[in-house]
Amino acid sequence: MITQQHLAALRYLCHKRLVERSLSQESWAEHVQGLVGQNQWLQEQLLQLLTAHNDAAVVARCVLDLSLPTEQLPATVATELNRLRLQEGTTEAPFEDREDDHYQLPIAREDIHFLASWEALSRHQEELLQPGQVVGVDLEWKPSFCAGGRPRASLMQVAVEGRVFLLDLPKLLSPAGGPAPRAFSRLVSRLLSEPSVTKLGYGMAGDLRSLGASYPALAHAEKQLRGSLDLLQVHKQMRVVDMPAPGVDGARGPRGLSLLVQQVLGKPLDKTQQLSNWDRRPLGEGQLVYAATDAYCLLEVYWALCREPARFHLSGDLARSLRLGRSDRSRMQEPPRLQKALASPRQVPAEGVAIPEVRARAFRVVCDSMLQGLARSLRCLGVDVLVLGAGEDHRRAAEVARQEGRVILTSGLPYQKLRAQVGAGRCLSVDCSLRARQQAKAVLRHFNVRVTPADIFSRCQACNCDQYLKVSKDMMKQLVWLGSHPEGPSSTGDKTTQNEDERETGSAPEEAPGCGTYDPPCRWLEEADLRSRAPATLGNGTRLQLAGVPAGVLQRRALRHFYCCTGCGKVFWEGSHLGRVAAHFQEVLEGAPGSREPGQAPGPAGSSD
Repeated sequence: MITQQHLAALRYLCHKRLVERSLSQESWAEHVQGLVGQNQWLQEQLLQLLTAHNDAAVVARCVLDLSLPTEQLPATVATELNRLRLQEGTTEAPFEDREDDHYQLPIAREDIHFLASWEALSRHQEELLQPGQVVGVDLEWKPSFCAGGRPRASLMQVAVEGRVFLLDLPKLLSPAGGPAPRAFSRLVSRLLSEPSVTKLGYGMAGDLRSLGASYPALAHAEKQLRGSLDLLQVHKQMRVVDMPAPGVDGARGPRGLSLLVQQVLGKPLDKTQQLSNWDRRPLGEGQLVYAATDAYCLLEVYWALCREPARFHLSGDLARSLRLGRSDRSRMQEPPRLQKALASPRQVPAEGVAIPEVRARAFRVVCDSMLQGLARSLRCLGVDVLVLGAGEDHRRAAEVARQEGRVILTSGLPYQKLRAQVGAGRCLSVDCSLRARQQAKAVLRHFNVRVTPADIFSRCQACNCDQYLKVSKDMMKQLVWLGSHPEGPSSTGDKTTQNEDERETGSAPEEAPGCGTYDPPCRWLEEADLRSRAPATLGNGTRLQLAGVPAGVLQRRALRHFYCCTGCGKVFWEGSHLGRVAAHFQEVLEGAPGSREPGQAPGPAGSSD
């Protein structure tokens, strides 16, 4: 009977590896070796199962990994086996590398934390138990291919926004009854019973029963559960209303959670590590990423359903739609309404919550390369803005944001991955259908940024530098006369685009509504600041862009001085552009008529949905 059970398990494993291709070569070889051992009859049966598959390279790899007898191999397999033996550094079959076909974990590798001691876990207690958040919960255990019940749970995954914690259950719960295991059990109980923390799972009740059966200290885990949402029930409702996608019941297509992820997020899960040995320590890199992905995808599915419930034929309130199985689980609490849940993934300020005010010059952001216009508008108001270069990887934005404490402003597909890497409130999706000025206003309101008249033009729109030198009219005339190099645009704004917002009209200086003329605090340019052999070049090597200074501007009687950016050398002078900018941003400019009162809570950014 045991031998026949092992043979049935071999058929199953060969089907998973060779037909479904949903099991890694390493996991397949480990399980098969444990089933076959030195049993000659099972080895022969395994060879028959393998040679029935037409891919000689895959069969040869299996034979080589298991050291199976080779006397009865087909000629094509034997030839491939000899080639593998001669080849140095053999590789896996080509179908293993299919990253582009599957859902990819949107957080960095360093945000996956494997915790095997209470000391390490205790440092993350506050993050795990934060009220009001949504967490994804999953379990893994070593598969069993013989009768005898489900094996002991080996790993518990808890995903929060931007991070995943992998909890080593055998380590954390031993020795039974010890102080560290008791502390861990209390933490799990608090997490499961806290109604303000929404727990997501897929078949969660079965997972918690297995957890309780594996460890007596957690025997009541299922009964303690409050404030949960089982996405398996959501999936069943989706499939009742909508037509099932191919593969719901078939052998080749994705099933279960993988199918749900495909239907909601566009790509299925890579399940090749699902049947790996979860009792092995240390876990392989592929196992760690798989375990984290299985838990984190629950969050992303939930957020997607929150954003577009109608698209998936769900009511506006997902919790009410499902009733959380209330007929037999009336003790459970409903999770937050979908409208409130939407606030987390898109960082929309919660209604009635005051956002701390930040000064424009202290507000620091990084924009993707598609938001050049927004970057110029924000710099115009004194905001410190870095912009990714064309073709630069979007992951660079997350690196800069973390290193320099900046907020990410992005558009399109990169938003989800970037948001997950920088944490709550540090990434905003900008509505590209809006004009740059409208985008800037939405960003300023969203983050409660205080802009004053003194902030206007306090930073160079071209290079983001906030250091200027004041140049007297006489010295500017002398520099223009000496300089003969065409250096490009030089008037207030960007002459390369010459749009309405940035073109200097040549009119006399005028005051902006509610504010005085432009006079930023900066020192005068002196001859000592210039290189002697290159009079139009600053000591730091920056060449002043003088070619765009019209002769007529130098003759204006009312014009007293010029300003040059020490970063890029652009030359500015006071004119009507100051008044136009103040008028354009009057509603967000403190002290201007019709502007928001200081301390008044901003409305949510309309561009952040």
